[in-house]
Amino acid sequence: MNEQELAKIVESVMQSVGSRGQASSSYQDVTLDMAKQLIAAVEQRAAQMGVNAVIAVANRGANPVAVHCMDNSYIASYDIAFNKAYTCAALKMPTTQLKSLSQPGGDLYGIQHTNNGRIVIFGGGIPIIKDGQCIGGLGVSGGSEAQDTELAEFAQTIIQNM
Repeated sequence: MNEQELAKIVESVMQSVGSRGQASSSYQDVTLDMAKQLIAAVEQRAAQMGVNAVIAVANRGANPVAVHCMDNSYIASYDIAFNKAYTCAALKMPTTQLKSLSQPGGDLYGIQHTNNGRIVIFGGGIPIIKDGQCIGGLGVSGGSEAQDTELAEFAQTIIQNM
């Protein structure tokens, strides 16, 4: 094999990798800008409700994009909010849905004991869905389960309009 043939092979491989790289970029992910918009909207709604919330956004790999702690929020809410976001990104379902599936006799009974205890099985988390793909998760903690769920569902309406 001469140098010219080798150069053609390398060029062909690079073009193939480049085109696959473009194709894989069709997968969406939560951006920092999206996370900031969601957090701002949820914070405003939480303030109206009198809830000092922690709002967390994870990307499609369940890694943190942004976590926002409102003044005077509970210290424990930080981990809870992020783990709700993690749960929703990892399992592609709202934590309220997981709650029913994880009850004794349910298909996912005991799931909260997996993933180093990071799976949350009560309301306040939603997957972030765009164009039919789960591109991340959002978790809210700081109020009652009903309040956290309401705030997460509010975020879902914001996502649909983004």
